[in-house]
Amino acid sequence: YWDIPGMKAGVITGDVAWNLLKYAKAKGFAIPAFNCTGSSVCNAVLEGAAKLGMPAYIQFSEGGSAFFCGKGIPNDKKQAAILGACAGAHYVRMVAPAYGIPVLVHSDHCAKKLLPWFDGMLKADEDFYNKYGEPLFSSHMLDLSEEPDDENIAICVEYFKRMAPMKIWLEMEIGITGGEEDGVNNESVDPEKLYTSPEQVWAVYEALSKIGDMFSVAAAFGNVHGVYKPGNVKLSPEKLGGHQSYAKKMLNSSLEKPIFLVMHGGSGSTDEEIMTAVKNGVVKMNIDTDTQWAYWDGLRAFEKEKRAYLQGQIGNPDGPDKPNKKFYDPRVWVRKAEESMCKRVMVSCEKLGCTGKYTPVDDEPKFPQIGSPKMTASPVVLMAAGAIVGSAATLLMKVISK
Repeated sequence: YWDIPGMKAGVITGDVAWNLLKYAKAKGFAIPAFNCTGSSVCNAVLEGAAKLGMPAYIQFSEGGSAFFCGKGIPNDKKQAAILGACAGAHYVRMVAPAYGIPVLVHSDHCAKKLLPWFDGMLKADEDFYNKYGEPLFSSHMLDLSEEPDDENIAICVEYFKRMAPMKIWLEMEIGITGGEEDGVNNESVDPEKLYTSPEQVWAVYEALSKIGDMFSVAAAFGNVHGVYKPGNVKLSPEKLGGHQSYAKKMLNSSLEKPIFLVMHGGSGSTDEEIMTAVKNGVVKMNIDTDTQWAYWDGLRAFEKEKRAYLQGQIGNPDGPDKPNKKFYDPRVWVRKAEESMCKRVMVSCEKLGCTGKYTPVDDEPKFPQIGSPKMTASPVVLMAAGAIVGSAATLLMKVISK
């Protein structure tokens, strides 16, 4: 994928991001998307993906965004969620180039009640685009699956019209992912709604393709958010193949998989189910529950091993006057959490076929990616040029007058 024009280490957007997803679909792998709630979690994702030399998504939910900037900030108007998501995006732009891999920055599930959050992020995209020529985020997700299909699609169309000129990828959901995540509870949903029909997916494609090409569909095939044992939820990833076949027929397309699909609620899925989904056009899979556990598990194991050293600032099995700072220093136990999550990130990449090895060349830039301002002539240069032209004109007039 490094041969894709414009590919680079750091945050990618626009055509570069789109071409990476096209490459993933053509080559039969999906890019994992990890929900992040703070810089430490972002670092664990970047480290894990970098060890495999593969791209990854870092994504922020509304609740995760509010947590990113601090729970002490009010969020009654989604101001904390807007600030946190944008802070997270800027943080990733600053550090991702140093890890030597492409990264897509994404916002996760936005239900209708959370649209003020979406509006705030789009405003930040527009401000960043006007200054640097690209949006702050690579992509955003609208999850209006709880609304009637017509309303869901109509709202997506209106937002996509605003996003398309900036080449921001839109991910939308039709059909409901069960379970509960980040305050959105679908645990009591009608089981029939957990399976999207080909006609529903085609209706989305037909509406959005009139505006642009950069969109994907999270079509439900029995998915459930949260944790569950394999076999406890009936997943039917083969249904995704039916969506592709139907779209191919309607489009009279030469492509076997004309639609970009996304998989949600995959915790507990078997490797076979995941690969079936990927083979049927899934280019992105959301991962949250499993990496949450992995992060905690690293801390849990450390606390269990060092419990006797964590009961006070002074005094441990080595002596009553021995200090414990090197055990309770957050840099120690947070790092244990990161190391554990990093390993789980690598497992997710491997399950999705997103593996490889890339070693950056020594002279590859690893500077903060905050964007390059649009090139405009400096006022000083313009003033100097004006002075030169003016002087030349004066001299010319004197020569002519003689």
